[in-house]
Amino acid sequence: MKITILCVGKIKEDFYRKAVAEYAKRLSRYCRLDVIETADEKTPDSAGAALEMQIKEKEGRRLLKYLKEDAYVIALAINGKEFDSLQMSSAMEQLALKGKSNLIFVIGGSLGLSEEILKRADERWSFSRLTFPHQLMRVILLEQIYRSYRIMQHEPYHK
Repeated sequence: MKITILCVGKIKEDFYRKAVAEYAKRLSRYCRLDVIETADEKTPDSAGAALEMQIKEKEGRRLLKYLKEDAYVIALAINGKEFDSLQMSSAMEQLALKGKSNLIFVIGGSLGLSEEILKRADERWSFSRLTFPHQLMRVILLEQIYRSYRIMQHEPYHK
């Protein structure tokens, strides 16, 4: 299976970069992994709703360029489906059994994802109703994908 993490913004902190690299290395025995970063827009503290929507749309247009027609797109959104780790593993395994061999997980910027991206997504998944920094969300997502593969392979994983 090919998994792409498509995200807005670059990781600036070294500890996040190291965590992403570690999970990428661990995942290499289970899948092909790509992480694609697109540019983020600066959001002024005083930005109103209209400006925030424009920013999300601009970031969304950049993301759309990477959403292949044959890819199964999962948008990470606070109002998406919530899973425990066993359910997420099962969901990923079912997608593979249905021939969905090219998964793209999309992580938005600090304002979230544009409506255009949410409409293109085949599913919306949520990891919590809490808000996480989008850079940390990359690490959380990679860890959960790794855990999902460990579960699928009946290998031990930390509970």
